[in-house]
Amino acid sequence: MPTLLQIDSSPSPYSVSRELTAKFVKKWKEANPQGTVVVRDLVQNPPIPVNSAWIGAAYVPKDARTAEQNAALAQSDALIDELFNADEIVIGVAMHNFSISSYLKLWIDQIVRVGRTFSVGPNGYAGLVSGKKVTILAASGADYSEGTPFAPYNHADPYVAAVFGFLGVTDLKVIRAGGTSALAKPETDRTAFLKPVIEKVDAVFA
Repeated sequence: MPTLLQIDSSPSPYSVSRELTAKFVKKWKEANPQGTVVVRDLVQNPPIPVNSAWIGAAYVPKDARTAEQNAALAQSDALIDELFNADEIVIGVAMHNFSISSYLKLWIDQIVRVGRTFSVGPNGYAGLVSGKKVTILAASGADYSEGTPFAPYNHADPYVAAVFGFLGVTDLKVIRAGGTSALAKPETDRTAFLKPVIEKVDAVFA
């Protein structure tokens, strides 16, 4: 049975990115009634930061690691196993100061690991995460679409896409909801505002 890994990273429970991942998961369940959804809420359970012990352990062959080194990589191993066990991944990306939330960065630091999700050989780097479908649902207060004045400042979803491209993912889609600061205005209808974005989410399953 297929498995979907749902990643939420916005600190706000009412964020647009969380609403979009919820819509995506609903459609995915309709398309995969026997499938399993694994929810990874990075705000409720934030990954620990990578430290010097983690870095040192990551470059030691598994069979040669000490108990302390295995402990330093335990969460990384669990998150990477979760990633590999999923057939599909949907990631809610809320922009914070032109980039991703600190919660999402902690997760990325734990899953990007030599020998597990990428390798280094004579021909350089090679991603080891293949055969996965990744959908990035990105929300930002301003409009960062190509051609807008803010476009050069968008280091959120392009960064996440670059990370997964580095890890070997080739089936990747980005759906953006820009200009969400308008939702703070009483005259803005949330349902009408998000309708074009929801339609793009629905189109993934068409």
